[in-house]
Amino acid sequence: MSSNTPKNVANELINSLPDEATWDDVIYEIITRREIDLGLEDSDANRITPVEDVIKEFSVAER
Repeated sequence: MSSNTPKNVANELINSLPDEATWDDVIYEIITRREIDLGLEDSDANRITPVEDVIKEFSVAER
């Protein structure tokens, strides 16, 4: 039975990469996974910004 510890997840990520993967590929996959996990934690804790607010903040004024 596999647990979802960071070590096990990292091993699974690395093992899923092709043999010719670079260090940059390894680092990218691990950082991407961590950012996704952090986002899910924020979402679960209701630390979110409604999409409407994001659109308002980043929308470009019509010309």
